[in-house]
Amino acid sequence: MSTRFEPCVSIEFDSCTVDEIATLAKDWALLHGCCLRSRQNFSTESVEFAPFLLIPSVFPKKEFDKAVELQTLFNEMTHRVANNRQFLESTLAAASTVDPFTARLFQIYKTVQEEGVTQTIDLGLIRNDFMLGADCPNCMSPCCFQLKQVEINTVASGFASLGPSVSCLHRFVMQELSHGDKLQQLPENNALESLCGGIVKAWEMYNQPLAVILFVESEVTHIVSDQRLQEFEIRRQNPNVKVIHRTLTQLGRGAADALDAEKKLIIDGQEVAVIYFRSGYAPDQYMSADGCEWDARLMMERSKAIKCPSLSYHLTGTKKVQQVLTNPGVLERIFDDDPVKAAKIRNVFTGLYSLDLDEEGDRAAEMAIQNPERYVLKPQREGGGNNVYGKEVGQVLAKMKGDPVRAGYILMDVIQPPLLRNWMK
Repeated sequence: MSTRFEPCVSIEFDSCTVDEIATLAKDWALLHGCCLRSRQNFSTESVEFAPFLLIPSVFPKKEFDKAVELQTLFNEMTHRVANNRQFLESTLAAASTVDPFTARLFQIYKTVQEEGVTQTIDLGLIRNDFMLGADCPNCMSPCCFQLKQVEINTVASGFASLGPSVSCLHRFVMQELSHGDKLQQLPENNALESLCGGIVKAWEMYNQPLAVILFVESEVTHIVSDQRLQEFEIRRQNPNVKVIHRTLTQLGRGAADALDAEKKLIIDGQEVAVIYFRSGYAPDQYMSADGCEWDARLMMERSKAIKCPSLSYHLTGTKKVQQVLTNPGVLERIFDDDPVKAAKIRNVFTGLYSLDLDEEGDRAAEMAIQNPERYVLKPQREGGGNNVYGKEVGQVLAKMKGDPVRAGYILMDVIQPPLLRNWMK
C-alpha cells in the first residue's frame, strides 16, 4: 500500500490552465529534443514527445544529496567488481548454465580474459536507478521515505539528454505558471555534458587524433534524440572528433572491418578509439543465423579500442551480480580496505533474493508464491519490459518449480513509493 504526502509547495490551477500549459509544454518538448520515434507507427520522418510530468515532483533534499554522494561509490564498486574475475565467474556460473544469452556473453568474457586483455582502460557511463521507499507501513510523513536502489545500469544507459531537457522544460513551465521563485529548488542536471565529456576524455586517452568514436546501435532506434544529442554534444566539446554509427549485424558482415596485427579495430579503413554500445544487451540484437553479431562482439572485445562498456562492466550490471552483492559480507569483501564505503552503499539496498535451485532459492520462491504482490521477478535482461509483477510472479514461479531455468532469475522486494499528485503528458 502506497501513501500520499502533499508537496511542501502547493501549485493549484484549473483545468483550463492545465490544458493551455500542457499544449505549450508539448510544443516546447518537441522543439527542444524531448522526443521519441513512435513504437506503434515508426517512421524516420516523424517524432512524438516523450511522456513527461507537467511540473516537477517533490523529492526530499536529504535523499537527493545522498544519491549524488553515493554515485561515485557505486562507480567504484562497479570497477572493483568488474576487475574481480574470480567473483564474476563464481557469481555467474549458475545463471550461465540456464540462460543461453548470459552464457554467450560470459564465454566471450572468459575467452578474452584467457587470451589477455588488450585494453586496460574502461569507460563506465553508469546510470543508477533509485526510488523513494517507505520503511514504516502506513506512515504519512515524508521523513519515512528513504532512498532505495532499484538497479544499476552499466550498458546502453539512456536518457542522458532527456533528463536535462525535461529539467529545462520544468523550469519553463514553472515560470509560465508564475512560480519562477521556486526554480532555486530545482537541481541542475548536466548529465548530457558529463556523459559526453567522459566519451571525449576516453577518446583523448586513446591518443590517436585520427581515430573515430563508434556508436553501436540497434537496427531500429526509437530514442533518436537521446543518441543524436549525445553525438552533437561530443562534436561541440571537440570538433575534431568523428562519430560513426554501425549495427552489430553491419559490423559482423563488414568485409573491411577487422583487427590489425596490433589489435586496432579498423572499420572501413578508420581506426576506432572508443566503442559506445547502445545495443548488444538483448538476445534479439543477435538474431542472424550465421551468428555474425556474436563474431562482431568478440572482435570488439578483443580490440585495443576503449569499450563502453567492456564485457566485464557489462556483466557486472547483471541482475545476479547485483543480488549477490546484497548478501551478508560480500560487499564488505569488495571494499575490504574501506568498510565505511560498503556501509553507505548497503544502506540503500532493497531486498534481493537468489532463486538458485537450492534451499535458499526454494525458500525465496515459496515466499513470493504466497505473497506475489510484494515482489518483482527479474530475469538477466536489460532494456526494460522484462520484469514480472503482481499475481503473475507467483504463477510464473509455481510453473518453474524444480526447473533449473529458475536460477536465471532473481527476486526483489517491491519498493513502496509515496503517491504524489501531478499531470502526465
